Amino acid sequence: MAKEVERKFLVSSPAWRDLVEADIGILQFYLAAAPGRTVRIRISDGASAKLTLKFGSGARERDEFEYPIPLADAMEMLDFAIGRVIEKTRHHVRHRGYLYEVDVFGGALAGLVVAELETPEDVPDEMLPDWLDREVTGEQKFYNASLALGGIPEIAA
Repeated sequence: MAKEVERKFLVSSPAWRDLVEADIGILQFYLAAAPGRTVRIRISDGASAKLTLKFGSGARERDEFEYPIPLADAMEMLDFAIGRVIEKTRHHVRHRGYLYEVDVFGGALAGLVVAELETPEDVPDEMLPDWLDREVTGEQKFYNASLALGGIPEIAA
């Protein structure tokens, strides 16, 4: 089991694009969701798949279990997806030694760009990059399960 400690931010400018180290095309969908728990499948670059179980309702910290699964199984499970299938490109961007995952959403969520920072310590605001906009940690409408199962946040509409 691993603790997932993350912060989420909206992104205010394209300045991060010059710092991209890697891109991953992601197809992500949920098989089950209830308050405080989700079961999701993520397919990366059409080449590999993972099953992820998340537990907890804390804004910044949850328990996460993740397992590789056969790609063929993941593709079959698409038929059991609840809500919308999330399409996004994840960009790895480093700033002051921290790795930010900048997700650029496609499909029905096109226009939404969210950066995640997973780190066990609190990063002071003055250490955050200028291209980040307001922090949305704890705002459920910006979490992937809500994006798959709920409406489209106003920022992306």
